[in-house]
Amino acid sequence: RVSSRARHARRVTAASFEVPKSEGRARDEMGVAFDGTLTPEQVDTYRKDGFLVIPDFASPDEVAGMLRRADELVEAFDPSSVPRSIFTTKDQKRTSDAYFLDSGNHLSFFFEEDAFDESTGELRQAKAQSINKIGHAMHDLDPTFRAFSRSAKVGKLLRSLGMAKPTPVQSMYIFKNPRIGGEVSAHQDSTFLRSDPMTCTGIWIALQDCSIGNGCLWALKGSHTDGVSKQMVVDPSRRDGISFEGEYPSWDLTKFSPLEVKAGTMVLLHGENVHYSAPNTSDASRHAYSVHFVDGEATWDPRNWLQRRGDFPFAALDDDAE
Repeated sequence: RVSSRARHARRVTAASFEVPKSEGRARDEMGVAFDGTLTPEQVDTYRKDGFLVIPDFASPDEVAGMLRRADELVEAFDPSSVPRSIFTTKDQKRTSDAYFLDSGNHLSFFFEEDAFDESTGELRQAKAQSINKIGHAMHDLDPTFRAFSRSAKVGKLLRSLGMAKPTPVQSMYIFKNPRIGGEVSAHQDSTFLRSDPMTCTGIWIALQDCSIGNGCLWALKGSHTDGVSKQMVVDPSRRDGISFEGEYPSWDLTKFSPLEVKAGTMVLLHGENVHYSAPNTSDASRHAYSVHFVDGEATWDPRNWLQRRGDFPFAALDDDAE
């Protein structure tokens, strides 16, 4: 069933953002591959809208490699070996455990909200269908995701936006499995990943085709110009609980645009852009890989939930070119 919001939404698809045919032909004739550098027009669109859709940023081989690697990680994961940590944006207290708070230093697995039968404590469905995401240090700890996250084209893209020292701080493989993949409510990434000045920038790679039915992203154009009124914080002296300062305004969800894109597409997200994804109500999964960067010349907020150990600091792309 398609909601009234979806029926009346203006769809933003990858086809809306195709490289002009003349430019594409010129590249082909010269044998020049896209190196990640954005055009001035693309930068202008990103600055105006707060997001940018870039078709075919990830090659078919890169997409296949990330899908395959995620399957391997899930296959090797033993759910009984870790606390039952559930990811939900509706009740953040349920994720404020030590496992979650230390996940910026590891590859950690988080279950869907409805993954477990509360009466038995057992998974309701297969392990592979029960996991919400893997996070949050994939860009450093897993060779496949590290290679993509730290690729030259990702660095060129971020420098196109004026980021002097692109530094990945958080990465997630998001499963959005059929019929169970949960909602991610409207939010701004800078609420969770704050720097001074605020420089958070997200890259979101569709690893499977994304539609309204399987829970594509929805973004609110121009919302990045209104500032961030809410911050998720952890007391740096205790590191044992999460709280929020401030509140979000009430956003009109009918104003959001659904980003229905093909596998390999990148959605570039300003840290202050408001976006969300609805539950996956279809029979098709919607896998994606996301990395958040800040400028290494900015100051990382010591009250952010995500903190690295002293022996595992954030490393800028410049410091570790692949």
